[in-house]
Amino acid sequence: MTLKSYLTSLRGKSVAVVGAGLSNRPLIPLLTQAGADVTVYDQSSQSALGDFYRKCTEDGVKFHLGEDYLDGLAGDIIFRTPGVLPTEPALVRAAANGTVLTSEMELFLSLCPCRVLAVTGSAGKTTTSSILAVLLKNAGYKVWLGGNIGHPLLAETDEIAPDDVAVLELSSFQLHSMTCAPDVAVITNLTPNHLDKHGTMEDYISAKKQIFLHQTSKGRLVLNRDDALTAACAQEARCPVRWFSRRETPENGVFLREDGMICLYKDGEAAPVVSASVLKIPGLHNVDNMMAAFAAAWDMVTVEVMERTARTFSGVPHRLEVIGVRHGATFINDSIATSPDRTIAGLACFREKVILIAGGKDKGLPFDDLGEAVCTHVKSLYLTGWTAEKIKTAVENAPSYAPGCPEIHVIGDFDQTVQAAAEEADCGDTVLLSPACTSFDCFRNFEERGDAFRRIISEME
Repeated sequence: MTLKSYLTSLRGKSVAVVGAGLSNRPLIPLLTQAGADVTVYDQSSQSALGDFYRKCTEDGVKFHLGEDYLDGLAGDIIFRTPGVLPTEPALVRAAANGTVLTSEMELFLSLCPCRVLAVTGSAGKTTTSSILAVLLKNAGYKVWLGGNIGHPLLAETDEIAPDDVAVLELSSFQLHSMTCAPDVAVITNLTPNHLDKHGTMEDYISAKKQIFLHQTSKGRLVLNRDDALTAACAQEARCPVRWFSRRETPENGVFLREDGMICLYKDGEAAPVVSASVLKIPGLHNVDNMMAAFAAAWDMVTVEVMERTARTFSGVPHRLEVIGVRHGATFINDSIATSPDRTIAGLACFREKVILIAGGKDKGLPFDDLGEAVCTHVKSLYLTGWTAEKIKTAVENAPSYAPGCPEIHVIGDFDQTVQAAAEEADCGDTVLLSPACTSFDCFRNFEERGDAFRRIISEME
């Protein structure tokens, strides 16, 4: 089935779109142009949706908005936004009444005519997906990058050729109800995340597993040998597994040799690719990301392409991104760090103690380990957002904490927090924005938060 034929089948049907965010906005005009009766359900107000609301109503789209926006949710088909899980009672009731539940990404995967490489994980999935896309481009493929990264691909489905390659970053929210079967599935790692939405770690892991549970023997699964929860997924795999590891030398995998060389191990022989020391992206976690991408693209690119990509890939915005130097102090944007584990990994990249800016909206995750990491790697801590006091308590309760080590500053306003941290920084210092929390207390997403950090620093004298 093509996208055009699918849309033709919707003529005259009632279609509900839950969520008017970035992933669903390109979908809505496709549905209206196909002749579907479209209703958008979103908790935003009419004024917040602005021109988008005006244009949609001109096209005949109806809206249910506000706090109780899901009341009366119904339709022949419902497209859910990733942020609303299929366990939402309104969706459960609709499904019980015969409504078909789907999503923009589920539909894309069912229609995509080319090979699909999909990446998920608690951390590293964006960087791994980006490396993978560059690897394949450097090998001469036309690559379509989408999912939780880039832009929604559904509207472009009919432009994709069978010889192209789609690289998708998939979140647990997207995967929760999927029955996708990518040609190559990658799980970078599994650590507690998004428990405010999933409720339990079991539900979170179950969602992540959907990336490979529906694969056949023709597929391939790439797993982190060093992460116990990820490695355990191999027991449920229906296809060959390819490993990556910094600690072992797995058969049919990618590993880090003792001398720091990233190698491919196949048929009993190790083939050196590139030294980890030449990577432009810092941290051992980025060595993992590079190895995961190598393992996923193994059959599609040469060792020479792997080496060239490793030497030139400079990272992704908002992920340990150096945004500038002011009076000799370096400012680094790691706004993507929306969980304690991500911030802990970021802190481990620096030899000297840093000035850390952290805090935001709670995800229901403990800050105990972060508290100890802060005591080890941070000389001055600036906290903001809803979780400021919780993080402060975790630091003060850490076994290695001593009063004033680090100094802790709690400031309510994000701009003032960044300015205060910047004013403290001397020549040679590093100021790191790595919040360990989501941005939703003050910003729409982590990108907006990172952009605000960049703006504040650029406007300072």
